[in-house]
Amino acid sequence: MTAQGEREEAFFPGQAGIDAYGNGGFRFADMSHRGSVLMLPSGIYSWPVTSMAELAVGHFAKVLAEDSGVELLLLGTGLDMMRPAAGIREAFKARGIGLDFMATGAAARTYNVLLAEKRAVAAALIAVDNPR
Repeated sequence: MTAQGEREEAFFPGQAGIDAYGNGGFRFADMSHRGSVLMLPSGIYSWPVTSMAELAVGHFAKVLAEDSGVELLLLGTGLDMMRPAAGIREAFKARGIGLDFMATGAAARTYNVLLAEKRAVAAALIAVDNPR
C-alpha cells in the first residue's frame, strides 16, 4: 500500500529475456512496461532514468546492493552509446562488478545472450522511442 500521490514501483519477480524494445518501453515475459528498466537476478524493476544526463550513482543502489553476485551490468544508454560519469564507473569497480555501456538496443540483445548462457548479468536500460 502506498501513501496518496505515491506510485508503487513496478516489479516482476525473477529474470526474463527481452522480447522487444522501443516505443518508450520494453516487452518481456508476455508483458509490457513503459519506461526504463533495471533487470536484476532478483527481478525486473521500473527505473526512473530517462537520459544519461540525469544518471547518478544513486540510480544503481539496487544493483550495488544485490546479494546474488552480479558480475556484469550492461548499461543501455539510449539511442547512442555514451560513457557514464567517472563516479559511476568507480562505484562499480569498487564493488568488483563489471560495467559495459552501449546503446540500449545492443544492451538488450547482449543481455538476452548472456542470460541464456546463465551468466551473472544485470541490465540497466534507458527506454528509447524509436530504435534504429
